[in-house]
Amino acid sequence: MSFVTKAFAKPAGILVALAALATPAQAASKMPILGITTQPIGHTQFCRQVPEECSVRSRHVQAPVLTRSRWADLVKVNNHANLSVTPVTDNDYYGVEEHWTYPTSYGDCEDYVLLKRHMLMQRGWPASSLLITVVRQPNGDGHAVLTVRTQRADFVLDNLNMKIRKWNDTPYHYVKRQSQFHSGRWTKIADNRGKLARN
Repeated sequence: MSFVTKAFAKPAGILVALAALATPAQAASKMPILGITTQPIGHTQFCRQVPEECSVRSRHVQAPVLTRSRWADLVKVNNHANLSVTPVTDNDYYGVEEHWTYPTSYGDCEDYVLLKRHMLMQRGWPASSLLITVVRQPNGDGHAVLTVRTQRADFVLDNLNMKIRKWNDTPYHYVKRQSQFHSGRWTKIADNRGKLARN
């Protein structure tokens, strides 16, 4: 994916690019958030085990600028996690319904998310831009992905897809995600795309 266009090389291109920022499509690339909601039970248990991961408070929550270097970070981390961890359910591996942890060789969707979030934070990404997110797949099954907030859009890192996409270019229904202000709290997502499509 190329996120730096040749238009930025000319003054006229700058005006066109800036005007595009105000379009409905650009606004839709940022996930609409509502108020505080319940924390997933698996994340609650994870926070008891690794409290430092769930106590990060962020005052400065401006989304990072998406540079070539940062895009390379996303691609490398997403590919590494997706290729190095073998998918397995918590029931099959741990014998319990939910067990969130950093995976070594095996893990399920939220474990991939935790690994990607941790690796990106090690590369200097702020916690406020790396948000664990709960979605529904088209068949109704629950799933977890990593939402990466950037000034350009909210992108999704997904263990079911090697391609990094904007959240509104994925087939999921978005339910809730970590708060960008507090890593131990969660907020609702106002995903009305299905309703708008039917109107």
